[in-house]
Amino acid sequence: MPVILNIETSTRVCSVALAIDGEVVAREDSFTKNSHAENITLFSEKAVKDAGLSFRELDAIAVSKGPGSYTGLRIGVSTAKGYCYALDKPLISIGTLKSMAAGMIERENNPDGFLYCPMIDARRMEVYAAVFDSKLNEVKGTEAVIVDKNSFHDLLPANKIIFAGDGAPKCREVLNHQQNAVFMNDFYPSADFMATLSEQKFNKQEFENVAYFEPFYLKDFVAGVPRVKGLK
Repeated sequence: MPVILNIETSTRVCSVALAIDGEVVAREDSFTKNSHAENITLFSEKAVKDAGLSFRELDAIAVSKGPGSYTGLRIGVSTAKGYCYALDKPLISIGTLKSMAAGMIERENNPDGFLYCPMIDARRMEVYAAVFDSKLNEVKGTEAVIVDKNSFHDLLPANKIIFAGDGAPKCREVLNHQQNAVFMNDFYPSADFMATLSEQKFNKQEFENVAYFEPFYLKDFVAGVPRVKGLK
């Protein structure tokens, strides 16, 4: 009966869930942009306390590994590693898009009738996306997709695909003409969706090397140019 603290910070959502035997017993979420550094440890402490436990009673720490926001991922992974070092607990990593797909499947009334495409906004007309079937088998691997009218043409219209996440609205604009493209509204990443996946990895002893583990950024970080008067 593993007790796992799940941490999700790969997008603007900051989410922490405490799960026992794959069932979430306490959760904290914030949808405030750039609040991860401020909230992550507070949320973790509250989730553990609300579950009536102490940090020493945790069996593992699970973290969403990306892709997603460079800063968000760094904060989440750094926090998870800190807990692992301090508590001498194993680290579990969960693919962000896979956990989102798990949440989409849980929300859908007829999961076997669709493929699932979670999307994370990557600015402009680009998204991080992958496609899964209802058993969470990967149909199309994680990639950065520049969305246009021909996107996912290899799967549409032969399959019904549900698109969700903060990258889906820009895809809706260009794929609405596809009969089998369905869009799930108001769907966001959550540590809640990680619980079953992290329990499965714990039972299989699929742990990361705490010292060397790095987030899955998918793309290299590119710093913005400071807007300083006179600087070109």
